[in-house]
Amino acid sequence: MKIDYINEVIFVQGLKNGDSTAYKYLVENYHHRLCTYAYGLIGDNDSSEDIVQNVYIKIWKQRKKLKDDVDLTNYLYKSVYNGFVDQYRKIRPVFSLEKIHIDTLGAFVQEDSEHSLERLISQVKKEIENLPPKCKQAFLLSKQDGLTNIEIAEYLNISTKSVEGHITKAFTILRKSLDGKMKGIFLLLFGMELKQKF
Repeated sequence: MKIDYINEVIFVQGLKNGDSTAYKYLVENYHHRLCTYAYGLIGDNDSSEDIVQNVYIKIWKQRKKLKDDVDLTNYLYKSVYNGFVDQYRKIRPVFSLEKIHIDTLGAFVQEDSEHSLERLISQVKKEIENLPPKCKQAFLLSKQDGLTNIEIAEYLNISTKSVEGHITKAFTILRKSLDGKMKGIFLLLFGMELKQKF
């Protein structure tokens, strides 16, 4: 039988009181959405599951500190985002985010709802998909897969100058097509700003 609560205040109070039913409700109602959101940030199923699981453990350990009027959905998504940042620092040290970027993105997350974030991530990925085929391929091999220009040139059987040209063109197109918040999402996904020169 599916568990339900009359309102979020009663639900949060259940969590604070250590009610296993409330915890089960938390997992059943948020797990898929949080994993989907985490995957949109980190692009790895196992890491997404780990981030969400750590959020659940943290909430359970700190449940007594929850405020009765907490916006739990917002709290959960911010916790997943913070978990993503921690994971990001571990798995992508070469592209480590500067503290100012982390702070900027943290503020960005706080002011946007889950749906808005998911929509923006989707829009950024759509703009990348809309790049000319060779530009898209070179861009993703470089910024997503971490290949050097020489490696990309060998893989695509083109010159390194051509690789540089495709990547530069991709950044030029994306810089024009993405607005302010989407540029913030680009920074979050790839660890770099569009205004950088390559």
